[in-house]
Amino acid sequence: MYKIMTPGPTQVRENVRMARSLECTNPDLDPEFFDYYRETCRLISGLLHTENETLILGGEGILGLEAACASLTEPGDPVLVVDNGVFGRGFADFVELYGGKVTYYRSSCTKALDMEDFRGFLKEHHDFKYATLVHCDTPSGILNPVEDMSRELHRYGILTVVDSVSAMFGEPLSVDAGRIDIVCGGSQKALSAPPGLTFVTVSEAAKKAMEKRKTRIASFYANLLVFKDYYEKQWFPYTMPISDIKGLRTALENVKADTARLKRHARLGEMTRKAVQDMGLSLYLESGFSNTVTVIRVPERRSAADILERMKKEHHIMIAGSFDVLAGQVIRIGHMGENATEADVKETLQALRKVLES
Repeated sequence: MYKIMTPGPTQVRENVRMARSLECTNPDLDPEFFDYYRETCRLISGLLHTENETLILGGEGILGLEAACASLTEPGDPVLVVDNGVFGRGFADFVELYGGKVTYYRSSCTKALDMEDFRGFLKEHHDFKYATLVHCDTPSGILNPVEDMSRELHRYGILTVVDSVSAMFGEPLSVDAGRIDIVCGGSQKALSAPPGLTFVTVSEAAKKAMEKRKTRIASFYANLLVFKDYYEKQWFPYTMPISDIKGLRTALENVKADTARLKRHARLGEMTRKAVQDMGLSLYLESGFSNTVTVIRVPERRSAADILERMKKEHHIMIAGSFDVLAGQVIRIGHMGENATEADVKETLQALRKVLES
């Protein structure tokens, strides 16, 4: 077995594993499960500081991103895609899949987003139905000020969709204060449950935009409106993965009880970045660091694949490479959720030093 120190999936606490083994009922028919599902959704809303409704969807985090775009986008809709990373740019695929017309706001992939430049862009370009933002772009580790960005977009009546899959519960996020219309999270990152679930919070403004569409949503599984009045009707659009949701609920309760989690993520993020530089390594980013993942440039005359393999073979620790334009160029250490302990981070850094010194 490997110690998982990747930027998702992360380590899973024993009580989460045990919750997933509890006896099951029929989630389509048992009224108690409808209560349990709604209570779990409300717990997520509370942790994200929002009055907006949360929905838990049976699918990995990508489903939440696609569902947001599928539910909002009609053919020809103008959509702003903020591109300062692989996942930021990737939102365009979902927008175009459902017929939207993409305009990019492009910013450096290695430096923190410049809010003054963003404001200047919006003064000249603001005829958009909605905008897509990424909180932490996991391949590069860049952290975006999504609350500030969303508030600025709302000055022009632009709805906002935020991918916070890799930042949520490891970085501060207040959905209502940021006026974020749809925020997407996932089970396998800082929440530290197994992969397989996504959840979205949906504002009343976003719901109205979906309901006022002139064309049908071109999906069933990625259609957020199919959950409308699920509790009153005692009907789910598809059978809920009950064991996954029980594990998710326990992981959420772990997060709620861990009142020091954000301070710990910040401390360990800073510790990791300092240790990496003390080794003589270079960080991929110049600024805008997320406290959930550290991205390191592969040293000259070394191979990312070799480093990852030796970390597994010699130290039984799994860290990650990256993909797309960063494939082979960087390695990544995930210090989020259950990975965010001083002992695990130190063990990982010590193992990395030994691999690079030999």
